[in-house]
Amino acid sequence: MTLQPVAFILLFLHAWTVWARVVGTAPESVEVYLGDSAEIPCQYNITEINSEPSRIFIQWFVRSSPYPSIQNDQESSKRIRIFYGDDQNSHVDNNTEYSSRIQVAFDQQGTLLSIQEVQLSDEREFFCTVNALEAGQLNTRTQLRVFAPPEAPIIKGVQTGISVTNEMPSKVATCEARNGFPKPNITWYRNNMALVPTAGRVNVWTDDTLESSKLYSMLSTLEYKVQKEDKDANFSCEVSFFVPGAIRTIESSNVGVSVHYPTTMVELWRESPQGLVKEGDTVELRCHGDGNPPPTFIFSREQDPNVDLEAQSSVLVLQAVSRKDSGIYQCRPLDIDTRQQVKGEMQLKVHYLDPAVLVPAESEDLVRGEDLTATCNALSSLKTSTIWHKDGKMVGRGNTLHLQDVTYEMAGEYVCDVTAPSLPSLHTSGSVHIVVNGGPQLVGEEQEVQLEETVGRMVNLSCEARGHPAPSITWIFVGSQSWQVVASKSSEHVTRSVVSVAVASDISALCNASNDLGADVRAFSIKAVPLITSSNPFSPAEGNGVIIVVIILCLLLLAILGSVLYFLHKKGKIPCGRSGKQDISKEKTAKDDIVVEMKSEAKSEAKSEDVVLLKAVNGDKNGPSEQ
Repeated sequence: MTLQPVAFILLFLHAWTVWARVVGTAPESVEVYLGDSAEIPCQYNITEINSEPSRIFIQWFVRSSPYPSIQNDQESSKRIRIFYGDDQNSHVDNNTEYSSRIQVAFDQQGTLLSIQEVQLSDEREFFCTVNALEAGQLNTRTQLRVFAPPEAPIIKGVQTGISVTNEMPSKVATCEARNGFPKPNITWYRNNMALVPTAGRVNVWTDDTLESSKLYSMLSTLEYKVQKEDKDANFSCEVSFFVPGAIRTIESSNVGVSVHYPTTMVELWRESPQGLVKEGDTVELRCHGDGNPPPTFIFSREQDPNVDLEAQSSVLVLQAVSRKDSGIYQCRPLDIDTRQQVKGEMQLKVHYLDPAVLVPAESEDLVRGEDLTATCNALSSLKTSTIWHKDGKMVGRGNTLHLQDVTYEMAGEYVCDVTAPSLPSLHTSGSVHIVVNGGPQLVGEEQEVQLEETVGRMVNLSCEARGHPAPSITWIFVGSQSWQVVASKSSEHVTRSVVSVAVASDISALCNASNDLGADVRAFSIKAVPLITSSNPFSPAEGNGVIIVVIILCLLLLAILGSVLYFLHKKGKIPCGRSGKQDISKEKTAKDDIVVEMKSEAKSEAKSEDVVLLKAVNGDKNGPSEQ
């Protein structure tokens, strides 16, 4: 049963003859995050003379409007009760916005009001009224403050460039901090240094928006008068906001600004190739100025300043340059903000090396024993080095090559290589072919070659001669008619011939090399060595003799075996009939069985042949009947 306030008060009215007073405290404010629970304490104490405690009646009120600034004074001064009772009977008032969100607790120190799921509309004053009858009444007031941190700030820089020639500050960036309570503050920074609004230099404009959720969104705009030094500057914003018991901040990311300023300095250089430039190279010249945005450049040569060279923006490409392209190159910016004429320039030197000129040219005929001086020269813009080669080997240095007392070995192609040491890729060469004429000259110092070879062997004889014209080689043999040419090769200065001869006896041979300018002869003497049989390992050529010896030994063994058989037959030890042979076979080993078996299968003709062979071995001339 719900008691009306008046009836409740009358219930506690009774006569007291003591003096008493109620005292207490409450916090001026309580701070809490949006959505959390808030606790507002109301502490009290009763001072009294007698020992009997007073009965306490508690009421909690709230100001009717959470936004007194937008309400009239009369409305904002109204209070709405949300709770009444004591530690034994307590009641939450119905039909208020707090009917389902508050709880009140009691203890010896006082009472505690708890508000669940705090909302922005809860930011208002809460009143605690303590009625202690004759001890009096206590009224406290507490302001509930609600905080909602904003979202992280979002910064956006302007996309267009800003010119330093602008007279007034230009918009640089915007910074937005959404959904915070109470209103957050925004501060601007340049390279981590706070920007203070300054007339003609820095302007900051801030707008706030109250969202339908009763949260605030802040939008701040920075206007700044840029200078050339700001081309690498970073701008950022910082949002600061209140939280229970503190102030916090959140920084944004950095943004840069594209600062436009005129060109005051221009530089021109060679991008490629690296190092010295030679004829045939592709040369790339690049021009750069300190203006922003980078301007387009006009290229020209100092000797033709009014002739613009075809280029792409800041790059000039010269294809397959020659010595004519040497000179001073210039570039100028097409910059409308440039108030003075600036240019960059550089000197291009194209190096060259002309084809080598040789004396004598192409070829030269000499007679063996003569001298020759050859020269090689090439016109160049750099200091050169000359090397002579023959057959891949270096034979001289310098522009001049001296050949003295030429031989056939000196004949051939001489190559002159000319290079520039400071630019190795600059290279030219030429060649001269030297022909040495003369009679044949056999290779090797021996006038006569002596050999010893075993009878029956085949021997190869080789003869090589040099001369020009190329000599021809003929062979003459004494002591053998069994020879043939197995190889013959002839080049411009060299002829080589190889013959193969069978050694049957001592042989003499002559190699005769000749051409239109002379001849040369070399003798070969081959001593035939008889074949000697030995137990040492033998060659395939000795194999036939060994086989013959083995056959003779086998025949001798057969003859001895026949004599033994014949002797045993004469003594009567061996019967002559088939039965006798079979008896003997029974006493033989397995090896003898094979021999007897072969005899038993032989025909009568084979028997006769055996008898004849035995007679021939023993010298018996009697007929078969005597056996």
